Amino acid sequence: MSDRVQIEIDVHVANVTLNRVDKLNALDLKMFAALAEAADTIAENNSVRAVVLQGAGGNFSAGIDLSVLGESEFDFGKLLQTPVDPSPANFFQRAAFAWRELAVPVICALEGVVFGGGLQVALGADIRYASPDARFSIMESKWGLIPDMGISTTLRDLVAPDRVKELAWTARVLDSAEAMALGLVTAVVDDPLSASRKLAAECATRSPDSIRGIKSLVNQAWRLSDAESLSLEARIQGGIIGGENQLEAVNANLGKRKPDFKD
Repeated sequence: MSDRVQIEIDVHVANVTLNRVDKLNALDLKMFAALAEAADTIAENNSVRAVVLQGAGGNFSAGIDLSVLGESEFDFGKLLQTPVDPSPANFFQRAAFAWRELAVPVICALEGVVFGGGLQVALGADIRYASPDARFSIMESKWGLIPDMGISTTLRDLVAPDRVKELAWTARVLDSAEAMALGLVTAVVDDPLSASRKLAAECATRSPDSIRGIKSLVNQAWRLSDAESLSLEARIQGGIIGGENQLEAVNANLGKRKPDFKD
């Protein structure tokens, strides 16, 4: 694993930290690769039931490191147009979209700056807890770019199109209160890391089949027709009901004991 991203696993929860403090956790090419690699590593570990995503040093991420734009040894056209199999996302998009692709919940703790690509990484998470003094911006137009790290998939069900255009066109900086009012964050809390870890720990105590099924259902169904959504519900439930973990949830609750789920 690159030193850009650290992973620590404790009691079924993976704690993932963007670790480039001197650059406010800005996204260089190594950071893009390390974020996708971290998500892939977690996906291969069946013992992980939830993820907490955070930035080191009091900031989540300042967004793209401008040194990336000066890289001459990379074919950016090819990187932009080539999906990273089996994902539909390209090299840059996967740094954010890989967290949406993970089957388990991803809870993001946001402090300090959450700018540009950093915000797009956060939007790949399922839940975002922000500190009162965190600041947010869809900043890419400042550098003559568009936001292109999966924001067209992660933001479309959270914020109205006219709001997204206004934020992206102006690249203005928002405080946590406005970010929450717009739907960019789930809640504003005094200690987002503690809140994230608390929710992750609670998810880890539930049946992994149920928790994964809920994420899959919500991520897919909001874009489907009524008939397709109903069918998806039935298929997911059909794969869970009567299974070992589902029966264990019932028996543990009736027996007033801690459940013992299988990963």
